[in-house]
Amino acid sequence: MIDRRHLLALAAGALAGLVPRRSIAASMSRGNAHAFTFKALDGSPILLSSYAGKPILIVNTASLCGYTPQYGGLQALWTRYRERGLLVLGVPSNDFGGQEPGGAAEINQTAHAQYKVTFPLTEKVTVKGKDAHPFYRWALAERPAEAPRWNFHKYLVGRDGHLRAGFASAVEPADPRIIVAIERELATA
Repeated sequence: MIDRRHLLALAAGALAGLVPRRSIAASMSRGNAHAFTFKALDGSPILLSSYAGKPILIVNTASLCGYTPQYGGLQALWTRYRERGLLVLGVPSNDFGGQEPGGAAEINQTAHAQYKVTFPLTEKVTVKGKDAHPFYRWALAERPAEAPRWNFHKYLVGRDGHLRAGFASAVEPADPRIIVAIERELATA
């Protein structure tokens, strides 16, 4: 497990050009999801460390995808489990099929007005490739076989910040595999 001082030293060294990027990536892969921050659609920070001790379902979303109706199922999970500690986090991305071409206003229109989503949404980010958001680079290093291949891929982060499961786009939010995994995380103390 990497401590905060070691991570800060690596980051400072990288900024100064003293530490190869591979060293940072290797250190991050030993960390956990609580090390990452997203920006919300309104620009405010979403610190995953604020949710330490709670499971997090992180889903890359898109407004013009055949899977977009899964927003409804994600909202149902949020409604059902948020009082018990689950965070559902939507991460809009235009990486797959260019199906999230708009900005915050269009994302808000789809998620909030059309699907009545109340769980947090991040600003639009890249989830694959060299420019992927750091969380997604870390998740790929942790579970290379479970990389997002399309919109509405789901990662379940455990209470301890480690990835517990990945679910492909076609796996609906109400699928028993997701429910069982969430229930298992909520039952751990």
